[in-house]
Amino acid sequence: MTDAPPTAPTATDPSAPRLASPRRDLSWTAAPLVGLLGLAGFWVFPDDLGLMTRIAAAALYVLSLDLVLGYCGIATLGQAAMFGTGAYAAGIAAVHLVNDPLILLAIGGVAGGAIALATGALILHARGLTLLMLTIAVTQIVQEVANKARDWTGGSDGLSGIDPAPVFGLFRFDMVGRTSYLFALAVLVVGMLVARRIVRSPFGLACRGVKEDPVRVAALGGSPRAYLVTMYAVAGMFAGVAGALTAVSSGIVGLDSVSFSWSAEALVMLVLGGTGRLYGAVIGTVAFMAAHHILAATDPFHWMAFIGLFLMGVVLFLPGGIAAGLERLRDRLTGTRNGSAPGGRA
Repeated sequence: MTDAPPTAPTATDPSAPRLASPRRDLSWTAAPLVGLLGLAGFWVFPDDLGLMTRIAAAALYVLSLDLVLGYCGIATLGQAAMFGTGAYAAGIAAVHLVNDPLILLAIGGVAGGAIALATGALILHARGLTLLMLTIAVTQIVQEVANKARDWTGGSDGLSGIDPAPVFGLFRFDMVGRTSYLFALAVLVVGMLVARRIVRSPFGLACRGVKEDPVRVAALGGSPRAYLVTMYAVAGMFAGVAGALTAVSSGIVGLDSVSFSWSAEALVMLVLGGTGRLYGAVIGTVAFMAAHHILAATDPFHWMAFIGLFLMGVVLFLPGGIAAGLERLRDRLTGTRNGSAPGGRA
């Protein structure tokens, strides 16, 4: 009698990470709630549509980081490499080939996923500080390539002349930014729904298992490194779409889209909102960028000090991020116990 080949952990496997009970799992409402709040913001803040468009694109970018850090435990400061690659790929395609915004998003996603797959296969054998340094190196290499290939990217002057066609041939990108914002909001909501489906799939559960106990996953017949590389590529696709979305909505791509500081800001926003929740990425992005905008307008000379105090306050008084604080508040109001799921919620 031949034994059946071992398989990766599934939702019914005792070794798989336990999800929150259905009574407590309210995250399925996150994407619709973001959509509703975003539509409300469209009417309440008509003069800030440009800022809110940037927030929506950045939230999708930070969400891509949550896929690798929150659900796989991959510490990275190189997420901007995928974001910038997607932005430049979409921008170059818009200038020379095609200007349909949906096709440009697909091009950005493929480019971001490709660079993530290629680099992830090389660097994900490392762990800890070594891996962190390798991700920084990848970002620096991509930025240098973008700077030197000025015939295609514009170098330090940036890539301009991106003029997307109307969405579905009907909705033109106007100067006020109405179409850009609604388009970015729709992409963010769809991205959240797709990401939630991924992290709750058998593949997503296996990635959580790798984060918790890679030896046990290997004993069950899975390949921890293959799971990590695959999720790294998936997250690269999300980051690439976010980069393409930024290029489409702003009409320009600069070297700052592949900078180390943009990777670091993404990590700050994710920690601020809360890792391993997906919606924590959105909360952290909104909180950080809104505070940045308000404080910079209030005090142009000392706003960075206030940002630092704000971040310190959240880290000290809201361990786990803003999302975790909101969950604890909900638990107190409803009288339920705080039973978190290993590997994060989805």
